[in-house]
Amino acid sequence: MRFKTWLAIVAGALPASLVLVVAFLAIYAWPAIRFNGFDFVVSDTWNLGNLYANPVTVAGMAIQPGAHYGILFLVVGTLLSTLIALVIAVPVGVGAAIFLAEAVPGRLRLWLSFFVELLAAIPSVVFGLWGYVVVIPFLGHHLFPLLARTLGFIPIFAGPSGSGYGLLTSGVVLSLMIVPLIVATLRDALVNQPAAVREAATALGTTRFEVVAKVMLPSLSKVLVGASILALGRALGETMAVLMVSGNALNYLPQNIYAPISTMAAFIVSQLDSALQDPTGMAVRSLAEIALVLSFISLLINALARLLLAFEDRSSRVAGVV
Repeated sequence: MRFKTWLAIVAGALPASLVLVVAFLAIYAWPAIRFNGFDFVVSDTWNLGNLYANPVTVAGMAIQPGAHYGILFLVVGTLLSTLIALVIAVPVGVGAAIFLAEAVPGRLRLWLSFFVELLAAIPSVVFGLWGYVVVIPFLGHHLFPLLARTLGFIPIFAGPSGSGYGLLTSGVVLSLMIVPLIVATLRDALVNQPAAVREAATALGTTRFEVVAKVMLPSLSKVLVGASILALGRALGETMAVLMVSGNALNYLPQNIYAPISTMAAFIVSQLDSALQDPTGMAVRSLAEIALVLSFISLLINALARLLLAFEDRSSRVAGVV
């Protein structure tokens, strides 16, 4: 009985910590929530106001003259960069997992898998430095102009191609950071599939590729969705790497895929020092509101993923009954 009690306490600590963090953010940011209202997420103007003037009272709140807090440009930058990262990382991760699980001999598989997983242990600031030194010059001088010339008829690929900082660069760097999560999870699931599944599919005359693509991967859809959600969580909350390659745009909505952006997590870090200069504290509380919005976005995406899996389970059961 004592073991069950301790086990329940340990198991409940993680969801309790999540509730406590969200509650703290909500309480601390409540004055900013009251002041900013819904305009906070639909306005793309962030202005700390005149930090050297005396505070003024607006709607019962003390703020600096000219202060206005809107984060639409941050929400757009966060979601678009994460989407690009997933579009790149999921196919690459699935392909790499299949290669490691099905095409590489056992001993070599262990070493290659080790190096792939080692990418997940590299600090994000190292990825940011790599992106700054290598990725930005390559994309800005070579790939972006090529994309603008060949795909310029598509509005999001039309020029100007910029200097290399921006939305696509952030997505590329983020994709490399989240690929190991997808590869490691899916590879383990493929390797642990029962041998009878492969043998039965092969006995029906399917090729090796068809066994993986039409038999094994469909049965691992939950694993793939789960790995993608883990990768999505890291991409949404990534800070330093994005801060170093995104261009750190302020009050600017991207007009094409090369445009500079800023994400919510990176913006909190970049603006914290300036916000601390606000004697009213409203700027810091507004940063806490950004963190709260980011938390709700993450929770919403996870909830939608669970609904998707539940719908898939229900469809599978119905198909099995029919």
